[in-house]
Amino acid sequence: MRTAMQREAIAGGGNPRRLVDESAGGPWKLVIEATGRRRRFLLSPLALVSGFALLIALGAALLLLPQSTAPGRTTSILDALFTSTSAVCVTGLVVVDTGTHWSLFGQAVVLGLIQVGGFGFMASATLLLLLFGRRIGLRERLLVGETIGVASPGGLVGLIRSMALLALALEGVGAVILLLRFGATDGPGRGLWMALFQSVSAFNNAGFDIFGGFASLTARRGDEVVLLVTALLLVAGGLSYVVMADIWRKRRFVRLSLDTKLVLVTTGVLVALAATVYLVAEGGSTGPLGSLPLPERLLCVLFQSVTPRTAGFTTVNMTQMHDYTLLFTMFLMFVGGAAGSTAGGIKVNTFALLAATVVSTLRGRAQPAAYGREFSIQHVHRALAVVALSLAFVGVATLLLAVTEDADILSVAFEATSAFGTVGLSTGLTPGLSAAGRLVIIVTMFIGRLGPLYIARALVQRQRAPEYRYPGEPVRIG
Repeated sequence: MRTAMQREAIAGGGNPRRLVDESAGGPWKLVIEATGRRRRFLLSPLALVSGFALLIALGAALLLLPQSTAPGRTTSILDALFTSTSAVCVTGLVVVDTGTHWSLFGQAVVLGLIQVGGFGFMASATLLLLLFGRRIGLRERLLVGETIGVASPGGLVGLIRSMALLALALEGVGAVILLLRFGATDGPGRGLWMALFQSVSAFNNAGFDIFGGFASLTARRGDEVVLLVTALLLVAGGLSYVVMADIWRKRRFVRLSLDTKLVLVTTGVLVALAATVYLVAEGGSTGPLGSLPLPERLLCVLFQSVTPRTAGFTTVNMTQMHDYTLLFTMFLMFVGGAAGSTAGGIKVNTFALLAATVVSTLRGRAQPAAYGREFSIQHVHRALAVVALSLAFVGVATLLLAVTEDADILSVAFEATSAFGTVGLSTGLTPGLSAAGRLVIIVTMFIGRLGPLYIARALVQRQRAPEYRYPGEPVRIG
């Protein structure tokens, strides 16, 4: 009598005798060994990488159509590829102004790429298959589950539906509120499109805007409705559906999962720290916010404390910030938002786990722990690998940009970190990038969006119970 998983394996061309389900041990995976000359098949991260690459290529092709460009403008292949990559990777770095270079059709293409890229290619593809009545196999459930941070394939289809409904609901509510403001200043038709674009871009942490002039929200930094709605959408998109669902179900902090506690506490600490730094460093007489009235200054400080970890919206010209503030912003961009969310970076979960591990080590604990729960050593190792490789990616991108661009090292490092963290903030370097520099940023955005996920997925795949252990030997530390 075959189990449901074995029947699923046979339908996919595998051998049910080689089916291994490791769902009881934490991260789960499916191993299918084919017969004959066919090689053993592991659910490959290449499916996700290929899907994003094809989506970027499709977006670039659509942006190259004559009707995508505003009258009197021309679009090169590299510009279309850069814009498509930035939209699919929900980054927000742009080499042409979104509000003036692209026509309404071109802006709609960008918005569609943001929506699919933010929701996740595999989750979007799964939802599309569901709409057409297609059955979702176990392989697809496993891969989609890992992309959104779910530890079991059970109920995954319902979870994806709920995620889509929540995203549409929050984007809809945000668009309605923003329409009240944009409709009054820009007319009902233009105001509706601006409100919809801003809401979708904010929830997906994309940082794209259609206000024109590469100005982002600097001209609207006194508008509390626009800034607060955008900030709330950024936070919601950066928390992930899993965290929000856990909060909704359990309501009390002590009952929340360890993952949710780490995300909420770390996010709160980073926002408070960022607000303090921006207020002290940039809110004084020599800072770009120092000349603003106190209420507007506090509003801008609050907004700037949220956006660097998630999206590239800004109320301040980044070129006016002090160098030490830019360095601190780079740290926030590198950390990013929660795992399984629309945000980028190494993720606050990874940062919190390593921070808690350091605290546990300083306290003399043999096993890292937080909130009365111990961490798996395998998770600590994966977090270290993600951080180390991410730092290497950023370092290589910075080195290449330092060679290709005529700019100071802080500006190129800021650009590389923003691209890797899929943030979209810039010191003004992006529009003037050379062809080689644009290619470097394109690859960095792609790696930043998929790199940590790809690394974590590959580490889970390769993990096996060792059949033997090496003898120990001490190594000097410090």
